[in-house]
Amino acid sequence: MKISIIGAGNVGGLAAMRIAQEGLGEVILLDVVRGLAQGKGLDLEDSSCVLGYNYKVKGTDDIQEIRDSDIAVIMAGLPRKPGMSRQDLFNKNALILKDICLHIKKLATKSVVIVVTNPLDLMTYLALKITGFKPSKVFGMGITLDAARFTNLISRELNIPNTEIQATVIGSHGEGMLPLPRFTNVKGVALNELLDDEKLQQLVKKTVGRGAEIVSLLGSGSAYFAPSAAVSQIVRAIVKNEQRILGVCAYLDGEYGIKDACIGVPCRLGKEGIQQIIELDLNKQEKDALIQSATRLKEQFDNVTM
Repeated sequence: MKISIIGAGNVGGLAAMRIAQEGLGEVILLDVVRGLAQGKGLDLEDSSCVLGYNYKVKGTDDIQEIRDSDIAVIMAGLPRKPGMSRQDLFNKNALILKDICLHIKKLATKSVVIVVTNPLDLMTYLALKITGFKPSKVFGMGITLDAARFTNLISRELNIPNTEIQATVIGSHGEGMLPLPRFTNVKGVALNELLDDEKLQQLVKKTVGRGAEIVSLLGSGSAYFAPSAAVSQIVRAIVKNEQRILGVCAYLDGEYGIKDACIGVPCRLGKEGIQQIIELDLNKQEKDALIQSATRLKEQFDNVTM
């Protein structure tokens, strides 16, 4: 299994490490900054000898190295800076993603494409349109990470292990995400049966703002430990054909009453990518919020300039 990680920054480098250490396949770590991916690749190879692993990581700045990849993870792009709107970020990163996707379309025609570049939902839709791949083969990481953050906050609030929690988050990755207490189970019990509305809203608000909180504390850059772990989790589900249900940014064609948009929903993942989109029995308030989130994404995409 050949897994190409395009973008060797903090998230890309850590994702390469996690994927390699799990033995999920041959890893190609690519970045346009000369020497960055090569240096990290050599460092990762050296660390394998310390840890007793037998894996292969190749760092490169040559896009041709992604040829015949089974999985292509797109992480390249500019970070969001203070004062920069998501629309501005989309306009800038769209140019980068377009070039990458054209190369994937030419060199890795059978690959599953996982988008991590922000703004993630818009980038996923753009990647799908540029590659022309089946919707099941192109999706974004997004709410896999958001569900992990929701899980962690619940774990701390209830003082129970996170392994006892199955959190559910849908919607766009960012301010438009929708953590769902009704569909979040703690030892088999719905979260909204364990906490009052005020406490639930506090947890939801903290989850939505978690990424921004981390950015403000770091001062420069954004989260990378948890995002790289989420990427590795998705790659593992594909490589091992786990048929596992995870939240990803998927293309909807009528599901949830949404057509022609990419947004976060639970999906069953396997060796071909998205095997099934899971439709939750949302109430009117939840469904309206999801549709509103998708509508905003469509409006933002229509305003992109490339």
